[in-house]
Amino acid sequence: MLRVLIELTDSAKKLFNETASQLKGAARRRFQAQVVMELGYGGQLLAQKELGWDRNTIRKGIKELTTGITCVDNYSLKGRWKAEEHLPTLLEDIKKLVDSQSQTDPSFKSQRLYTRLTASQVRKLLIEKFDYSDEQLPTEETIRVKLNYLGYRLKRVAKVLPQKKFQQT
Repeated sequence: MLRVLIELTDSAKKLFNETASQLKGAARRRFQAQVVMELGYGGQLLAQKELGWDRNTIRKGIKELTTGITCVDNYSLKGRWKAEEHLPTLLEDIKKLVDSQSQTDPSFKSQRLYTRLTASQVRKLLIEKFDYSDEQLPTEETIRVKLNYLGYRLKRVAKVLPQKKFQQT
């Protein structure tokens, strides 16, 4: 078995890592593949150990270099969809429920709406009144986030309290 011992100096490591960190996507993979190919036999392992690069990324870059075909990274389609995309009428139904149970700021200093309903109560009412199933609806935390997004604050509505009696002076 042929072993090639190559040592990278600290300045070379720093240069390679700084350059790789400034590049993104396919350009970064191409750079990493070029460096590994220049290192020769054992370059992937050396780059993994000394530079901290992922070998799968290096392999993908080498394939891109040899075939000339660049893999497209479709980051915009990754991740979770919003609840409104699964249930298009969810926000309207939440508004219908909460509007009847909310009031504006008693001091009229802000445009906030305060509601007596909690997120768990809103979730239960959505199941009862709008025929959503339990599995279909998002969690209480998501409904709480949607309520905040719609401008509702989940605080108890303070009733008008009588003024305290002050001692006359």
